[in-house]
Amino acid sequence: MRFLRRSLLGVFLLAVTLGLAALAVNTLRGAVVVRMNEEPRSFAQRERVFAVNVNTITPGTLSPELTVFGEVRSRTTLGLRSAVGGTVIWTASALVEGGRVMAGQDLLRLDATNAQAARDRIAADVQDAEGEVRDAETGVTLAADELAQAQSQLDLRTAALARASDLAQRGVGTQSTVEEAQLAKSNAESTVLTRRQSQAQAAARLDQARTALTRVQIDLSEADRTLADTTVTAVFDGVLTGVSTAQGARLTANEEFGTLMDPDQLEIVFRISTAQFARLLLDGGAVIGLPIAASLNVEGLDLTASGTVDRIGGSVGAGQTGRQIFAALDDAPGLRPGDFVTVHVQEPPLDNVAQVPATAVAADGTVLVVDADNRLQSQQTQVLRRQGDDVIIATAGLEGVSIVTARTPLLGAGIGVRPIAPAGTEEAAPENVALDDDRRAKLKAFVTGSRMPDDAKARILAQLDEPEVPAATIERLESRMGS
Repeated sequence: MRFLRRSLLGVFLLAVTLGLAALAVNTLRGAVVVRMNEEPRSFAQRERVFAVNVNTITPGTLSPELTVFGEVRSRTTLGLRSAVGGTVIWTASALVEGGRVMAGQDLLRLDATNAQAARDRIAADVQDAEGEVRDAETGVTLAADELAQAQSQLDLRTAALARASDLAQRGVGTQSTVEEAQLAKSNAESTVLTRRQSQAQAAARLDQARTALTRVQIDLSEADRTLADTTVTAVFDGVLTGVSTAQGARLTANEEFGTLMDPDQLEIVFRISTAQFARLLLDGGAVIGLPIAASLNVEGLDLTASGTVDRIGGSVGAGQTGRQIFAALDDAPGLRPGDFVTVHVQEPPLDNVAQVPATAVAADGTVLVVDADNRLQSQQTQVLRRQGDDVIIATAGLEGVSIVTARTPLLGAGIGVRPIAPAGTEEAAPENVALDDDRRAKLKAFVTGSRMPDDAKARILAQLDEPEVPAATIERLESRMGS
């Protein structure tokens, strides 16, 4: 009996458990069905608006600036060389790196012992040649006197022959006397011929002596020049660089021991591309005479100089491209030959252009224009020049419009934006905004269903009932509705 009672109790409890489990399952199923059949909760969506920096395009005339790099050189540079070889026995105190010298100042002297001895030997040869010339001149004089004397003897013999012939014709003289007179005249003529030959030889000797004197005088001049070349002097005022000798050093002929340059006559050599050179020639422009400015940044301080282009390289050069330009500097304090400087060249002016940041123009040459509804529109333009981080564009079709100065991948045609003025402040928005009925109802419903304090709700609802609502209030509420 007890077994039956316990068995029935166990069956009853099992039935109750199964009933409760079925009820629980049915309740859970009903809750899931109700949840799945409910409409999803929706929030008011608001278009995302991006804040962008804008710039208003104003057409104008700009002179592009071509920026390149160049090297400062001295227009007057001279390599110092010794014309003769020898040992350096004296050097000037200014013969050091950076030493400043004056024109005509002695820089060094070589040992001139051998040169002086050679000069003295040639000077002695000159004295011998001069003595030979004097002897030859005396010989010419004596030969002339001897010729005159022989001519006088010939004249006497001729007169004696004429008398003997006259006496023989009158029968006073004999034929033998005439023959003797003829023989004497013939001897006199031979003597005259001999004296003429002696005079010619004396004149030839004089010419040879004078030629020899000229030769030794030339040798003496060369010896004097060689002796003078043992002293090297400065040709012009300047500064020394690359000095590589000192007292006691041995120099060979034509060996370079330094460079003399004029630090006040400087020029800049720079190279531009062929396209840049062609742009400088547009509309009949001339490259020679263009103003340039050079700058060298030294620990935050700029050394500047101005000048003008004075010549263009005659050839491109092997392995080179573009054009080589030379510009003379007017005044360049602080610059030295060898400095690597930045060169700014003013190009001919361009009309109807504007300068904008390079980030405003896409790779395809388009810009984003802000229309009247604060939406972006893509518009094509032409990039004329690049100026560092800026570009110069043609303003055709862009007069007076605002363009985005910094493009991002999120911006594109049709996107709503909030323009920010160039000075960094947003464009002034209206303080109060007139709402349409639908927008006003959504805002009031959001405020009513929010967890705001009652007094705040009443104050905001009162503002929403006004014809115009503060823009700050609308922006705050709509930002919370969209979150």
